[in-house]
Amino acid sequence: MNLKVFPRIILAFLGMIFIGSAAARAEHLNIIQIQDSINPGVEDFLKYAVSRSEEENAECLIVLLDTPGGLMTSMRGMAQAILNANIPVVVYVSPSGAQAASAGVFVTAAADIAAMAPGTNIGAAHPVTTGGKDMPSTMSEKVLNDMLAFARSVAAQRGRNADWLEDAVRKSISATAEEAYAKNVIDLIADDLPTLLERLDGWELKHKGTTKTLHTRGIEERTIHPGWQHKVLRAISNPNIAYILLMIGLAGLYFELSQPGVVVPGVIGGISLILALYAMQTLPVNYAGFLFILLAVVFFLLEIKIASYGLLSFAGVLSLVLGSLMLFRVPGHPTRLAMSVFIPTILTVSGFFVTVAALAFRSQIRKPQTGAEALVGLVGLVEKALAPEGKVFVSGELWNAEADESIPVGEKVVVVSVENLKLKVQKIGGKEVVK
Repeated sequence: MNLKVFPRIILAFLGMIFIGSAAARAEHLNIIQIQDSINPGVEDFLKYAVSRSEEENAECLIVLLDTPGGLMTSMRGMAQAILNANIPVVVYVSPSGAQAASAGVFVTAAADIAAMAPGTNIGAAHPVTTGGKDMPSTMSEKVLNDMLAFARSVAAQRGRNADWLEDAVRKSISATAEEAYAKNVIDLIADDLPTLLERLDGWELKHKGTTKTLHTRGIEERTIHPGWQHKVLRAISNPNIAYILLMIGLAGLYFELSQPGVVVPGVIGGISLILALYAMQTLPVNYAGFLFILLAVVFFLLEIKIASYGLLSFAGVLSLVLGSLMLFRVPGHPTRLAMSVFIPTILTVSGFFVTVAALAFRSQIRKPQTGAEALVGLVGLVEKALAPEGKVFVSGELWNAEADESIPVGEKVVVVSVENLKLKVQKIGGKEVVK
């Protein structure tokens, strides 16, 4: 081999290595914005963003966070998705005035890199019910211990201040961006997103057992927007909204079953019920409560067919109340219906069910207003003498009629039956007159 050619081969080989490494390097980073409470819809959106970023081999995923907190179950799902992501996840609490409160503390702490903008705050992670009230003592102790263990676990995995995270859970303490940075709760402070990207460029971090260097300067920034399914789920995944949709759905279907042919209530009820079931599949639901609510609807339907003198309606209201109280009461989950939603909804829906049942039952026992049966009991005038057959004028029309006795023209008669469009009548004053 010509020795002059050998250096060229080496240079070409080195060039191929450089080009290969450059090609392997990600050419973009992904950004999502979470400016909402932590709920199943937000959880689903974050998991989608992580999965898509992994498929695209993005340099990292940056989460712009501003949340007052939310559901513990959704928070755990989001933290788990971040901790197990195959790409680095950066959580940036921004803009100024934003917060990472309650469940947002754990989402921030789970990030590979946690950052905050000046003027933001983090903390107050003590668990409460969805109504904002403290839980019963036994449940509170269980949930609190679970949250403390989770805080220590996340702190150990990410090298954060475990003591501060525990105090945020136990004592609901909060910290500004500067205080959080000084106490090793976050990794850096950045004024805005461009400043954050400059600070992240060249940042070395341990990810999945290997050391990775971020390259964020000059690469493409792609924003992932939530799809319609994420928007719908985010809107309805609040337990109170899901419960209202469930009540509207059942009320609409019940009205359609009791008054067939109205259509509109059935359509609205069907759509609302599907949305409620879609939301409830991501919420902690006690199915005994759900069955109680369905049993209430059955009782109200039976009230239409059976004269129970209000007993079935009372059983329906009782089942509805019990089912509503139990619906989201699941051990280990602090999710509860807010009393400000529960009481007005129960009163409105119960009143609706009882009213519709009463009207439907009354319409069934009411005397027919049209057809042959409606003629029975009406008073008519003899136009052609009945001997025993003739004609009578009843309800604005002339009818063929017969009687058991001869009745002259001009006498008043009452209709006692109708057979084959012929009226059977009696002279008023007879012993068997039907009124």
